[in-house]
Amino acid sequence: MIERQIHFYSEGFKLDGSLYLPDDYKPGEKRPAIIPNSGYQGFNEFYPKLFARNFTEAGYVCLGFDYRSFAKSEGGEGRVILDEQVEDIQNAITFLSIQEEVDPDRIGLTGWGMGASNVVRVAAKDKRIKAVAALNGFYNGERWLRSIHSYVEWIEILKAVDEDRKQRVSTGKSKLAHPFIHYPLDRATADYVDKELAILSAFGNQTVLQFTDSIINMNAEKTVKDVKVPLFIAHGEGNLLHPLDEAERLYESATEPKELYIIEGKHNDFMYHDHEVFQKLMGRLKDFFEVNVTKKEEIVKAV
Repeated sequence: MIERQIHFYSEGFKLDGSLYLPDDYKPGEKRPAIIPNSGYQGFNEFYPKLFARNFTEAGYVCLGFDYRSFAKSEGGEGRVILDEQVEDIQNAITFLSIQEEVDPDRIGLTGWGMGASNVVRVAAKDKRIKAVAALNGFYNGERWLRSIHSYVEWIEILKAVDEDRKQRVSTGKSKLAHPFIHYPLDRATADYVDKELAILSAFGNQTVLQFTDSIINMNAEKTVKDVKVPLFIAHGEGNLLHPLDEAERLYESATEPKELYIIEGKHNDFMYHDHEVFQKLMGRLKDFFEVNVTKKEEIVKAV
């Protein structure tokens, strides 16, 4: 895989990223492309790069980037707002579409974890996308957040969010808090995070409480009906961070063509390049994008 450092702008913020090219890329070619997107507290150097390593082997150009406020990308301190990440992805599509190595008519999206709802919402309104894959996500923010907290905890969260709204209109700033104050990790995910992610210097910084507000207001399950391109939904059967029924409900709400694939794992216990379960997932993803991005456009152009 050939990696080239890039940057682009999203609503005035300079975002850092990488363009990943297949080893066999030849100058002048226009390749199909995929943008793999991170989940909560995710970085280009981790899952986007992992997915890109595998997609480039199948001939795709990939763009991995860090959302605003993450890693070296510009943005407000601790500012994690889902609607703004949706904007970042749309601007990433624009940037990718003007790269000389890319066929702008053959672009697909993948989103991991919290990024899964982001890509569904992008695909619902951005007609440049030919296919989208949502992996191990949650799709109705308020329902999911309530499901992982007791009733008493939920009431306290609503109070904290309301107080933060008042603070924002009074001071212009949202309160900073521990990144997992309202997003508790299950034990398996926490163990994985401590082992693989916590060692990254950019991981685990404080996050504004407005983030919780943006989760409550997110409903990709409602907007998925507007996705008119093929949709691939994959979810770990033992995922305790984002329950399997989130994927099942999204699938029920989506229109055809759609596919639901159950991963033989939890949330991210299998997220290693050489892991058998991860490679099975990659096999399904490659098949999905080959049919719906690569070959479909080749057939149209041939006609």
